[in-house]
Amino acid sequence: MRADPPASHFVAGRPLEDPAGAAIAVTDPFSEREIARVHEATPAVLEAALAAARAAQPDWAGRRPVERGRILLRAAALIRERGEELARLETLDTGKPIAETRVADWPSGADALEYFGGLAAGLGGETIPLGRDFAYTRLEPLGLCVGIGAWNYPSQIACWKAAPALACGNAMVFKPAELTPLGALRLAAILTEAGLPEGLFSVVQGGPATGAALVRDGRVNKVSLTGSVATGRRVYAAAAEGIKSATMELGGKSPLIVCADADLDDAAGAALVANFYSAGQVCSNGTRVFVAEEVAEAFLGRLAARTRALRLGDPFAEATQIGPLISAPQRARVLAHIARARAEGARLVAGGGPGDFACGHFVLPTILAGVRDDMALAREEVFGPVMAVLTFRDEAEVVARANALAFGLAAGVFTRDLARAHRLVAALEAGTVWINAYNLTPVEMPFGGVGLSGIGRENGRAAIQHYSRVKAVYVGRGAVDAPY
Repeated sequence: MRADPPASHFVAGRPLEDPAGAAIAVTDPFSEREIARVHEATPAVLEAALAAARAAQPDWAGRRPVERGRILLRAAALIRERGEELARLETLDTGKPIAETRVADWPSGADALEYFGGLAAGLGGETIPLGRDFAYTRLEPLGLCVGIGAWNYPSQIACWKAAPALACGNAMVFKPAELTPLGALRLAAILTEAGLPEGLFSVVQGGPATGAALVRDGRVNKVSLTGSVATGRRVYAAAAEGIKSATMELGGKSPLIVCADADLDDAAGAALVANFYSAGQVCSNGTRVFVAEEVAEAFLGRLAARTRALRLGDPFAEATQIGPLISAPQRARVLAHIARARAEGARLVAGGGPGDFACGHFVLPTILAGVRDDMALAREEVFGPVMAVLTFRDEAEVVARANALAFGLAAGVFTRDLARAHRLVAALEAGTVWINAYNLTPVEMPFGGVGLSGIGRENGRAAIQHYSRVKAVYVGRGAVDAPY
């Protein structure tokens, strides 16, 4: 099955091809066959995208916010109308089960466009009374934004970045990950069909060099990245050279705490979602599952039984619950983590290998118990279907251990005692914490990390401050009282 786009890039409201750029093969993670081929952006393509964005942005910023919002709402409606087609494209591009992509990927993107489209009409400043005089503030766009996406949620991420940027009056040039370049191109076409003026959302393909060229361009005012900590360090440093606004949504090694009084069935279900959904390729996953000692064996029994019942296979099969990992190198990396953890003394409860599949980059959903804090599995992001189970005795101990890493993206707490839940939430160093739930990220709620997990927030009203700037205006209404 081929899924070649009309062209490699989408610039100034239309597909754009430049075969002089290096070829990038797009491979289906299940069949392991090439499904499309795009070309890396040449300097000419980058110049066209940046120049078109710079030219289009002032008029867009000058429009009534409600007009901008209407276009985003129309784009959201188009995505919903084409849900099945887009879900199939996402499954082909990422290897995720169709049961996931129908409900989680493009639908979340449509939610973002809808939310910020509705929020746009209410964007504005405030009036500040100062006695005889007064002041007011203006909420103004930053200008030209660069978005850099990750391969695990390519279309959702493109929407999450485009929606607030455009609602606030900015233009955006977006670079998807090389492994999953197809969804962003479809988003650009949908936005144009919805009425977005040309140049305001362009998509260019490429790897780290393309991203670096965009970030370092003097016309760029803001950078938003979703990616690894290593990539975040490079991009943040490049943005800092130009004193540019930056949002970094990076990796994590998030703790999920299961207290002795928790509903163990609910907690087990959440732990499975927090480790195996999207084959474990989710940045906020609760990959360190801390379980109270007195319920640890009962909890492991529930986990093992439910894990053995999971269905892996063809992502387009309706019954499939878990698909392959994104690539062969990623699978090798995950299997190496499992082997190292076992060598360091972790006990295998379920999974542990690639399974017996004719094709596809599969890793069996894996549970490892007896994990210690000093093991690599408890310290490093694996980004695969691997759950590390650790035990704890009391609150003070588990909080100290949960906070011991430099990551701080997310955390979860399962307990029937809400006083304990809120006490733990206050003590955990994370940007998002769930109580008796995990990995639910509605667009109405801010999302982002602390420490090595990033800076800034996506989604919710909090995202507006990362795509706009406040201008303060003082209005004098009397004679100037000058001492000179």
